[in-house]
Amino acid sequence: MEVSDGLLLQVNNGEQWCNRWKHPNEDMDRSTSPSVLRCVASTWKEGLLNRKRPFVGRCCHSCTPQSWERLFNPSIPSLGLRNVIYINETHTRQRGWLARRLSYVLFVMERDVNKDMFTRNVVDNVLNNSRVENAILSVATDLDAAASKPGQELKAVSKVKQKARAFLQEMVANISPAFIRLTGWVLLRLFNGFFWSIQIHKGQLEMVKKAATEQNVPMVFLPVHKSHIDYLLITLILFCHNIKAPHIAAGNNLSIPILSTLIRKLGGFFIRRRMEETGDGKKDVLYRSLLQAYTEELLRQHQFLEVYLEGTRSRSGKPSTARAGMLSIVVETLCTGSIPDVLVVPVGISYDRIIEGNYNSEQLGKPKKNESLWGIACGVFRMLRKNYGCVRVDFNQPFSLKEYLDSQRNRHIPPPVSLEHTLMPTIISAQPDAQLFVGQEEEQLNRELPDEILRRQLINNLAKHVLFTANKTSAIMSTHIVACLLLYRHRQGVVLSKLVEDFFNMKEEILSRDFDLGFSGNSEDVVMRALHLLGNCVNVTSCANRNGEFTIAPSQTVPALFELNFYSNCLFHVFISDAIIACSILSLQRELAVESESDNQPDGLNSLPLSQERLIRKAAGLSYFLINEVTVAPPCQTIYQVFHDAVTRLIQYGVLYVAEEDQEELSPSPTDELWPKKFPEPLSWRSDEEDEDSDFGEEQRDRYLKVSVAAEPQEFFIFLQRLLSPVLEAYSGAAIFVHSLSQPMAESDYTQRLFRYLLTRTERGVAAYGESATHYLVKNTVRTFKELGVLKERRENKVTSLELSSTFLPQANRNKLLQYILGFSLL
Repeated sequence: MEVSDGLLLQVNNGEQWCNRWKHPNEDMDRSTSPSVLRCVASTWKEGLLNRKRPFVGRCCHSCTPQSWERLFNPSIPSLGLRNVIYINETHTRQRGWLARRLSYVLFVMERDVNKDMFTRNVVDNVLNNSRVENAILSVATDLDAAASKPGQELKAVSKVKQKARAFLQEMVANISPAFIRLTGWVLLRLFNGFFWSIQIHKGQLEMVKKAATEQNVPMVFLPVHKSHIDYLLITLILFCHNIKAPHIAAGNNLSIPILSTLIRKLGGFFIRRRMEETGDGKKDVLYRSLLQAYTEELLRQHQFLEVYLEGTRSRSGKPSTARAGMLSIVVETLCTGSIPDVLVVPVGISYDRIIEGNYNSEQLGKPKKNESLWGIACGVFRMLRKNYGCVRVDFNQPFSLKEYLDSQRNRHIPPPVSLEHTLMPTIISAQPDAQLFVGQEEEQLNRELPDEILRRQLINNLAKHVLFTANKTSAIMSTHIVACLLLYRHRQGVVLSKLVEDFFNMKEEILSRDFDLGFSGNSEDVVMRALHLLGNCVNVTSCANRNGEFTIAPSQTVPALFELNFYSNCLFHVFISDAIIACSILSLQRELAVESESDNQPDGLNSLPLSQERLIRKAAGLSYFLINEVTVAPPCQTIYQVFHDAVTRLIQYGVLYVAEEDQEELSPSPTDELWPKKFPEPLSWRSDEEDEDSDFGEEQRDRYLKVSVAAEPQEFFIFLQRLLSPVLEAYSGAAIFVHSLSQPMAESDYTQRLFRYLLTRTERGVAAYGESATHYLVKNTVRTFKELGVLKERRENKVTSLELSSTFLPQANRNKLLQYILGFSLL
């Protein structure tokens, strides 16, 4: 890939590295890094700088083949990266000394933004919408009936209409081109103060810009949500590339004096965090109709939307569960024929360090602080005194929503299957995993979904697919890799040279899996910068007997572990399928050891041959169990194929080998050094059609596998198991805590007590992984246990209570749940 606009990354100290990043034409070969690392990194530098990055951001070929071909051409990947906040005279139409001094002002003034681009007469058009008129009449009729005063219909209608207009005035955006220009200049100057760079791929923006100018249809941007800066980033980047500013769906928690006016002028419109219910618990028909009509009017006037499917910022570093409310309105608007099509653009965002610093207060169980103008002002002041490293924003190839919906209607969409129905036979009845899903496929194929359920399932699948794509596109940052290595490979500490070596190997591994990186340059310098950004989360000590080399270890305080876990989770999706296979191998080995009493064999559990078919089905069961933690595959891809590919990959890496006569043909020697060895070609995803035509899982001959006992493959194998260990430890702790639920308890009280129990285990050193006590994990365990049928909900007087279900009242069944979870855990 062409090196452009600061692609190379050199980190020696903050100011020097910042200058080199922003001025990439200067000499980058001089190294001032610690002498102990120069010899270590010298053999890596050539491969690191010359490696071609994968181009990420293509739309799904299986779901939208026509969109895959549209807007893309072979030259796009070679356009390279650009630092958006680095502006000089070459980015303007002027030249000379004065142009250099006023480059930011000239750049902003030359952007194409004017009033004609945006909406007109929105409020009146929405109030005259037939949907809104019917809702007003319906609410007025109910009011009139409740007041027992017949003949007052007109007065009631007028009153409800005034209420509707007030709702709209609180909701709608009021975009000001002049304010967008001013904000663009302020942000460019401000972001230069606390970000080293904001990187985008010029090829990705080229596709978005081409779609915005050539296709006369609205676009909907669907980013992941990690920080409040997300809103400003998307608007700034589009503004810098002469793309119309989107209307941003923002929570009404940001609707505070002064700030709300500024947000509206930038395109923000406010929606309720919970739009479905009124104070008396009934559906708010009026508000819902206004939101639908307003969204429809924006799309009809070819405005762009920006919607955050997660609904709130991720507190874990992983994407939260998609909420398809706003997306369903867009789909419904398209289906009613109000607009010919909509282009959907998933957006990935990655930070070296989020400006919020961390979410430790919330992860420690403290209530979220409400946003305020004073709090925001203090936050900006704090930001100006720190540096938050780099940001990478990846825009996916726009795809046609109409094409996606048409392709899904031509496919069979299986009905949703509850977690309880899927896993209860395995947990309670000890049903073999090999029989777990037998017959389910045929049963699902024979079931026809009602239209309303089919529509909901289709929209939910779309939301999951978009969020999966946006997360997969998000670049992996240096802090993510360093945090992951410190937590799950070198938890007890590591010398700096070894950390740099493993950093390089993991970087190469990530690239080989077709994920992009948000950095480049000398591994030693990148690691030094990442350690600087992680700050108090790591302990750095000098080791006298190692030629003065530094030793790096993660801080063992609870807040530090929580923060490191947040950044480590940002690359969770890269290894998740392999990690689930690794934990499933452990569970299957233990089952086989009990069956065959093989514990006393020389090689222990690793000598046991494992059925590949049984292993994949056990992994499928674990992925269902962790459905609130991870997304293994998009809805258009079967998890069976994902795990089949993961097994093949582990064979290629030498972690597994085939225990048959064709072993030498299918796998390398188990003694090969495989952690640095990379897969020659990325594994391709198979589409639904290919899966249906294949003989996978049915006619294909099963084969038996063994785990390599060589040192290098074992290191990688244990690393994969450790990635899931905090999650499994949280769930096993929750399974133990279930024994204490002897009578119904309010869900909020139960969640808080469970959190205190897990946190106490961490503070006393009982828990192996302190990050297993994060509040988001606690909430996910409660949610999973409800879906699994362990806990039963009961709602009385607007209070939700939890109690044990009849199935888990016997202690034996609760023990079986605990044993099921512990079977996958690395003890």
